[in-house]
Amino acid sequence: MMGVEILGTGSAVPEGRVTNADLEKIMDTSDEWIVQRTGIRERCISDPGKGETTVSLSTEALENALESAGISGAELDMVILGSVTGEMRCPATACRIAANVGAKNAGAFDILAACSGWLYGLNVATGMITTGQYKTIAVIGCDLMSRIIDYENRGVSILFGDAGGAVILRATDDRTKGSIASCMYADGSKWDNLYLPETTSDYPACADLSIARPGTLQMNGREVYKFAVGTFSKVIAQTLERGGVSADDVDMFICHQSNARMLESARDRFGVPEEKFYMNIDRHGNCSSGSVPLCLDQLVRAGRCKKGDLVLFVAFGGGLTWAANLWRL
Repeated sequence: MMGVEILGTGSAVPEGRVTNADLEKIMDTSDEWIVQRTGIRERCISDPGKGETTVSLSTEALENALESAGISGAELDMVILGSVTGEMRCPATACRIAANVGAKNAGAFDILAACSGWLYGLNVATGMITTGQYKTIAVIGCDLMSRIIDYENRGVSILFGDAGGAVILRATDDRTKGSIASCMYADGSKWDNLYLPETTSDYPACADLSIARPGTLQMNGREVYKFAVGTFSKVIAQTLERGGVSADDVDMFICHQSNARMLESARDRFGVPEEKFYMNIDRHGNCSSGSVPLCLDQLVRAGRCKKGDLVLFVAFGGGLTWAANLWRL
């Protein structure tokens, strides 16, 4: 069994910003109301007129990760993308990203696990490398949530932003590096609490089709919040136990940025100091699968995550899905 090293990280965010003040102009809300409930002050929003797409943002994030790793795209054996905003059904968006960076003949596929997509990809890629099947794999998380948001739906539109992040994984003889404990879960019985319908036939039987907006994200905010609160602390505790460590042993908690109040609650429950529980939701909002890898890249580039550190990745999202990975950098 091989160890797995994160050889490089990268991220990409659009230049466009939508602040709470901007939202006040188009809906019944206020900066105070949004900040109090979510911790969000602004979110990055892509501009289709500038050619900003899931492909372009993912490509930029991957190019930054390759530069960080000091390798070329031609050295990649596999490209994995976690995203719910892929360009089309076929081909996989990962195929186009791989072509953009010169990853000729590398395998490429997309993962649909909503906000858990990047972490699902990390776990899958780790298994591919530790068993010796592949040597170098890029794992990207990228979502342009602004493409699928109905800005007349206040409960959804205040939450989401656009971003992409990527890592380059490579096999290493050092078995202390890589995943110590990981998990992936789903509860499909609760799918109708967070879903993206393409036609009216995709709505659950109880839905009011007179107000249906196919192509836009639908969310039962109260139920999703209850699910996330209950799952968040449980999966953290479970993964720490599997890894044989305590919360004090972890150098950085890198969690999906869904709601600042939820993150603060989990931080307090485990007695984690603020400097070890990273949050950027105030500046970026909920970036779905781009959330966790964006946080990681920001931490690495700020010198707050370094080789040898023990980090815990956690994510949860539509599906309903959730995942974690206790990782030695």
